[in-house]
Amino acid sequence: MRPARPLVGGLAAAVLLLSACTSSPTETTGGPVAEGFVAVADDSIESSGTFSAYLDYDTVEPNGLDPRSADTARSWTIMGLSYETLVNVDENFTITPGLATSWEQVDDTTYVFELRDDAVFSNGRPMTAEDVSGSIDLLLESGSAWSLQLGPVESAEVTGDLEITVTLSSPYAAFLSSLANTPAAVLPVQEIEDGSVDITTEMVGTGPFVATSHVQDESWTFEKNPDYWGADALGIDALEIEIVPDEANRLAAIRDGSADYAFFNNADALDLLAGTANVAAVTQQNTDYYYLIANSTDPDSPLADERVRLAVNAAIDRAQLSELALGGQGLATGVTPTTLPGSCDPADLPSAQLSDDEIRALLADAGAEDITLSLTTWNSETAPGQIAQIIQQQLEPFGITVDIEIVDDATYGAAFYGSEDTAAADLGISWYAGYGDPAMVSRWWNTDTAQFTARFMSGSDELNGLVVEASETAAGDDRDAVLSDLCAEVDS
Repeated sequence: MRPARPLVGGLAAAVLLLSACTSSPTETTGGPVAEGFVAVADDSIESSGTFSAYLDYDTVEPNGLDPRSADTARSWTIMGLSYETLVNVDENFTITPGLATSWEQVDDTTYVFELRDDAVFSNGRPMTAEDVSGSIDLLLESGSAWSLQLGPVESAEVTGDLEITVTLSSPYAAFLSSLANTPAAVLPVQEIEDGSVDITTEMVGTGPFVATSHVQDESWTFEKNPDYWGADALGIDALEIEIVPDEANRLAAIRDGSADYAFFNNADALDLLAGTANVAAVTQQNTDYYYLIANSTDPDSPLADERVRLAVNAAIDRAQLSELALGGQGLATGVTPTTLPGSCDPADLPSAQLSDDEIRALLADAGAEDITLSLTTWNSETAPGQIAQIIQQQLEPFGITVDIEIVDDATYGAAFYGSEDTAAADLGISWYAGYGDPAMVSRWWNTDTAQFTARFMSGSDELNGLVVEASETAAGDDRDAVLSDLCAEVDS
């Protein structure tokens, strides 16, 4: 069966040093929907049938379907259909139960988790405490990006039939939030260790669906996991996912009813669906953001001078970027996503205090009154290229010429994350997922640990120290002050 009203999801990103999204989502065929995450249900769906979803891209991970190394949004979305995590994050960024029914923070570095007694892997084996503790060990051993986000875990030990105790080597305020994303999923450790399950090629989780077929970059078929603890409330029997990179084709699928759900990155897509019969088009805030890479590691680049970097930063009109590139859906942000509680106020950033005359004075003082900068970004989404063109126009009055190159994702990745000593361009448009705690994404600015930034970011002892301090300080006024200092250090 097919629901009567196709649902369209659109999540605009924030822009760091440029522009999180609207503070509340809107619906083109009715009033505003609930604050927070998309939570629009079609009551016409009965407890049977197949749901059709159109997504923009497939999992693109070097280790296949291994959730530990998943680092793209669609991988998290798709893998999250089969895998579950210990805890979840709700629309208010509150930690809620997942495979852990409850937990206690005994002290600054000790957490005790009580586990569900009805969680069953899709191969029919009940989940054990050994699977949970072993999954944490496997994530740490993987050396993946998310092993850094998991924080300073010293041990994860089984301390009861359905209980584990995690000990940290130092306080980490975002630890629970770090457990709530797909890379921290609970895995079938017994089968991984005996070799009967290869998690790079198959997904065996405790989640609601089981992947029964997959053609890379074309389609997925998921069927309901009969052993899922919440199977009776799923509402559908199967999920068909089509991978459709072209937004026009996803628009057409919603209009002709061949898709029940489609995701869009271009804010204009939702405007184009306004008034379409039997379609609910929803946009909302999230914590992801676009940011401008200013390559400080190339000694021959004007951006090697911090005065030039600050001038470029200050010359960018974030409000105009949001209006022209993100359909007015973006909000200015600092390094901590502005939509998260406790994040710094972008109006207080050093770059926000400079006048046009002060920007020109900075450039003159640096001997950079007439310079050319190269800017590279990727072409799989429309917004990065649009952001680049607007930045080009905004910097021109300050004597800065920007040469833009828009390339495929692989070429972009090689330009900024390849093996050379410095990135292949002066500037880049990139993005980070903002996660559920303001101290998490800032960890990518710690050059002592996030070494993938070394090709375009020199970092500093002060910055790295602030990242660590923000991670170790409990949420509240003290951490808010640290985050403000951290944002200012990154901004300037």
